[in-house]
Formats: sequence, C-alpha cells, structure tokens
Amino acid sequence: MTLKLGSITAIVISSPNIAKEALQKKDQAFSGRIVLDISRVFNHNEVSIAWLPALAHWRNLRKVCATQIFAPQQLDATQALRQKKVQELLDHVNQSCSNGGKVVDIGRAAFITVLNVISNTLFSIDLAHYSSNLSAEDFKELVCAIMEIAGKPNIADYFPVLRLVDPQGARRRMKICYAKLIEIFDRIINERVQLRASEGSKARNDLLDSFLNLSEDDNSELSCDDFKHLLLDLFVAGVDTTSSTIEWAMTELLRNPEKMAKARDELEKVLRKDGLVQELDISKFPFLQAIVKETFRLHPPAPFLVPHKAETVVEMCGFTVPKNAQIIVNVWAMGRDPSIWTDPDIFLPERFLERTIDFKGQDFELIPFGAGRRICPGLPLANKMVHLMLASLVHCFHWRLADEMKPEDIDMSETFGMTLHRSEPLRAIPIRL
Repeated sequence: MTLKLGSITAIVISSPNIAKEALQKKDQAFSGRIVLDISRVFNHNEVSIAWLPALAHWRNLRKVCATQIFAPQQLDATQALRQKKVQELLDHVNQSCSNGGKVVDIGRAAFITVLNVISNTLFSIDLAHYSSNLSAEDFKELVCAIMEIAGKPNIADYFPVLRLVDPQGARRRMKICYAKLIEIFDRIINERVQLRASEGSKARNDLLDSFLNLSEDDNSELSCDDFKHLLLDLFVAGVDTTSSTIEWAMTELLRNPEKMAKARDELEKVLRKDGLVQELDISKFPFLQAIVKETFRLHPPAPFLVPHKAETVVEMCGFTVPKNAQIIVNVWAMGRDPSIWTDPDIFLPERFLERTIDFKGQDFELIPFGAGRRICPGLPLANKMVHLMLASLVHCFHWRLADEMKPEDIDMSETFGMTLHRSEPLRAIPIRL
C-alpha cells in the first residue's frame, strides 16, 4: 500500500513475503530511518542507535550492545542477577498472598522487575521498589509518555515547514521527558565517578564501569553524550516492551484458564511443585514457548516496528519504491491475517507446537523484533526475561481476576503508541500453591 502523507511517501507492508523482500533481500537499501521531529530533541537522532543511519557510528553502538551487554557470555555472567530479581518479584507476589489475597497490578510488577534487571546490569543499582509507588510510577509514566508521543502522528513530520512552531506540542513534551531521564543518568554517572575517585579503584564490574574505563582512553569511540543516549534507548525500548509482553501473556492466560492449567502442568512435570524456574530449563517447556510466540503474534510490542527509509530508488515486487520513502511494516496486521493464520483472533498457542516458527528474524510471519541489520539488539535479553518471568508467575501461583470478574469480561482494548499497551491495567489476585 502506498500512502502520501504530506511531503512523505509511505509504503505499508502487511505481507511476510514482501517483508522478507524488504528486510532481508533489500536490507541495505531499506536500512535508513525517517527522522521524526520528536527524535531531534537534544539531537537524539544524531547519537541514537534507533535513529542513526546504518553507518560507522551506528555500527560502533551496535558493537557495544553486541559485545558489552547482549553477548551470550555477558548474559551468562548476569544470569544470577536476573534470577535474583525474579525472586524479588515472587516475594512481592507472596506478600500479597499473605495480606489476605491482595490484588497485584501485573503490568506494574513486571515493569519494576525488568527496570531493575536492566538498571542492575548497567549500573548495579535498583531504580524502583515494589513497596514504593513514587520512583516506579514516575519512571513508568515517563517511558509510557515517550512511547505514546513517538507513536502518535505528528503533523510536523508530514509538513516540515511546521517544525518551527511544533503545532501539537510533541517536541516540547518529549523534551521534558528526555530531560528527566538524562538527569537521572547524569546523577548515577556522577555518583560513580566520585566513588571511583574516592576508592582509588574500579568500583563495580558493570556497563557503567566499562564505559568509564573506555572514556579514560583518548581514542574512545564512545563519548559521554553517546553513552547517555544509548542508555535512553535501552531503558525506553527494553523495559516497556518486555513488561507489556508479560502483561499481555498473563491477560491471555487468565482469559483462557485451560491454557494456564496446561502450562502449569508442563512446568510441574519438570520442576515439581517446589522447584524454581531456571533459565536453563526454558528449552524443556515447549508449550510455554508457544504461549510467548502466540502473545507476540496477537500483541506485538511495536505494532509497526520502527519505520525504515529507502536510501535509494528500489525495485521491489514489480513496484518502484522512491528514494526517501518511509517503509512501515505492519506486524500487527500480519499477526491477524486469516491467509497466514487459522482462526487468527483466537489465542491458540498449540499452533506453534505444529509449526517450527520463531521470532528471531528468520520467519517473517512473526517478526515482533524486526529483522535484518535493524533487528532489535535487545532480543537476547528480552527472550530470557519474558520466558523466565512468565514461567515463574505461572508455576508459583494460581491466579484469579480481581473484583469477581469473569474471564470473558476482561477488557482487551489496546492503546496504540510506538508500543502496544493494554488500555486497562491487568489486576489479579495470586493464590499460593
């Protein structure tokens, strides 16, 4: 589909075959980004891994992600940390059981868990606590506001002459959000620099220390500004998408109690009732993995991915795509296409027990993280966190809906932004097994 949106020509792709053509066969030609007006705040587009063109500086940032954060050996080294944070989540839910079946806001609890996993991986500190609403809610509101602003059509993108006046106030609101996050990062970095100076040695063995060690080298390819904007990308994209996937998966399981029971039976056969879920166990749970894939199919974290841009004129499937055209991949529509999926509106994890389809960028029927060189760099961590958290919540507790709600009464409406959220938070009561 071709749309003319003001000065922008947009090509909308809603087919796995054409998505494969664009993101794999013609990957280089479509590797650019249309720079949205809101991404220009603090010149974020000039240093952001999400918005930079796929050239030298972007490759340096991808290299940092691939070697320092998401490499298999790095993830193996931080496995105990993730286990600890998930145990803190289970302790929080347990406390709700002890308080006479107190309601748990599953999205909020998942958000805090993922936020603390990422903040500990990068900084060795917790940024939020289950018992305190303030820090967690402030951070969640900031991240959700950023995704909402980024996902809403902005007339200044379609008519660049209007950028000077920012008619919808999108850039102004984004500047406020970015400034608050960068202030948090500045404080953490300054505290670490002072700690290293007072101790006279390396204080921690995390990404922040690695960066500070690199920054002492005059030939460092990563400036402090680069680092802060990389942190902004990692926190905004990583925390929101992972926690919303957990909330959607639990929503679907509470809506389909027989699927929840089937998943719990699978977990119990391997772990017994008192066993803890370990990351190494995930491969033993094919039905749990199918639940995650089915959640990604129905509720992709980024329903249109991050739009690409044609760097040159491209011939594709008999059509001419003009240079600088915006390429929008509608993964939400692909996930609900009856020509691809049988009964596409039904939550049916079993379909993935019969088909060898994965979400890692090779099977274009299911590409919630994108594909090609612009595939989400955080996929390896998100993959581990979603499975570990979901398995732990299902294995350790029975769940029933709050306010005596019946499964068929769950509100499934969605809030579209750059990411896909539930319109109403999922509230459920845990029952200790």
